[in-house]
Parts: sequence; structure tokens; C-alpha cells
Amino acid sequence: MARKRPKGVLEIGWACFESAAAGRFEHVPIHVCYAEDTVRRVTLEAGGGHGWRISALTTPRDKPAPWKIVVVTGAPSWAEYWAPLLAALPADREMIVVDRPGFAGSEPVEYVGDIRVQAAALAPLLEAAPGQKVLLVGQSYGAAIAALMAAEGPKSLKGLVLLSGYFGESGPTARWLVDWGGKLLPFIPRDLKNAVREVAGQATQLEHLHTALDRLTLPLHIIHGDADDFAPIETAERLRDRLATRRKLKLRFQRVAMADHFLNDGAPEDLITLIEACLPAPTHLERLQTAIESQWLQFVKTIPLNASRVVTRPG
Repeated sequence: MARKRPKGVLEIGWACFESAAAGRFEHVPIHVCYAEDTVRRVTLEAGGGHGWRISALTTPRDKPAPWKIVVVTGAPSWAEYWAPLLAALPADREMIVVDRPGFAGSEPVEYVGDIRVQAAALAPLLEAAPGQKVLLVGQSYGAAIAALMAAEGPKSLKGLVLLSGYFGESGPTARWLVDWGGKLLPFIPRDLKNAVREVAGQATQLEHLHTALDRLTLPLHIIHGDADDFAPIETAERLRDRLATRRKLKLRFQRVAMADHFLNDGAPEDLITLIEACLPAPTHLERLQTAIESQWLQFVKTIPLNASRVVTRPG
């Protein structure tokens, strides 16, 4: 039986030490836990002309799903902690979860402190198949980066989710971690070191976040646990109140009762439900197309395998 991945701030920190000692960038290798056709690690080239190799986990599909969900993770940025949700995702959805620059399997090794550079590097994640729609999810520290990506995003991008967003103000857990991490910086593994540097330096870059959100025309969903002791919900509520004055911005705020900072640590179905609520209802044409395809599949199933005549799909 594969080892379980530790959860929570302190456990993830210990996992960073274990992985560094073993010379791995994953605490538990994905191929040990999941079949290749369920969750697969992929690499892509970073945008912005950086030439970095960016590592991510994705859900392989025989054909592009109607919706592609792109997740920009927090700090430390380990896509493997989203693997259970990836495996539980419905077949009509696909998801890609990235290890951000400077973390896990992604280049560079060095700390990338500018959220604008990270947003440009991760822009290729938003590429979609013809007719496919994209939902962008930014988790914790990744929320600000996702906001910058959304402001420059392609037409296929249909919504932005700020999940447990970290916006420069730390709760007691984050303050304790950054304080001790700063004191122990020379002695901790790279991923923890880069995470401490990111969180400590984000407040000076919030003007880029607000500029991006002021330009946003996409539906915006802010989802936050009311027991978050890393990124206080009050900070997210102030952001909501500031953005609520924009009449043309479609804004939705969801408070998750008794939830902490790590919404992806719970039952995958719970977070899938939260994300699904961010997708717009299908149009009449899309519902009609789905109904026709469903009826066609039912018809094909009634045809004997040894039927002599050839049946072709309409259109």
C-alpha cells in the first residue's frame, strides 16, 4: 500500500525535509499511487521567454473535455497534494495542477519572487483545445498569480476562482512559520526556503494584484474557509467589499463553514462541488448538443456487433 501524503502546514514542511533527504521532488511518487491513465505528470515550457521546464499533474482524457480547470497552487507549491481530487474528477472535466517556478519538479531552482514573472511563465497552462472552456483556480499564494494570468487570459478563459487566497496579511500560523522560517533559512530545504521568501515578500507586490483585478471582466469567485488561520477570511472579505463597487464585475463570495486553509485536504468530492458551483450553467445549445450525443450513444449500443451495415455519426 502506498504511503499517505502528510497534510497541513507542519506535515507538509516535514515532507519537504523527507523528500530533500531522499533526493526526490515528490513525497510519494505519483506513479506509485495512480495509474498513468488516471493521474499523469507532464512537463511544459514556461511562457515569457524564460525557457524553464514546468512540471504539472493532469488528468488524461481520450478527447478534450468541455471544461479544463487550471490550478495554480500555493506555497510550497506541490501539485501532488491535489492528486486525490484529480483522480476523483468526473470524466467530462479535465484538470491540470502546476508546480510553480522554484518548487518541486519545476525550474528554476532559484527563488522567483516577482508574481508578474510567475504569471507570464504559467500562461501556457491556459491554452485550450478548440471549443474548450477554461476555469482558472488560484490557491493561497497562487491566487494573486492567477489574477494576473486572468487579466491577460485568452477568450477561452471563462472564470477565476480565488481559493483560500493569501493577500499579504498573515494569520497566526503564517506569521509563526515565516518568523521561524526566516531564522532557519540557511538550514531548511529549497521548497520551504522559497515558500518563506514568497510569503514574506508578497505584501510589496499587492499593487499588481489590485491592478489585475481592476481590469478583470470575467466572473470572479472568492472561496474561503472561516477557520483559516493562515490567510484570515477578513482579508478576503475586505477584497470582496472593494470589488463589490464595480458594477460590471460578476462577483460571488462563498464562506466555507469550519474549513481551514487547506480545502484540498478534505474529501475530494467536497472541493469538486465547490469548483463545480463556479461553472456557468450550460446554454440551451449546449444542453441540446449533450442530449443529441447521449441519444446517439444509446442508439449505437442497440446495434449488434456483427451488423453488416455501416452506421456513421450524424454531421
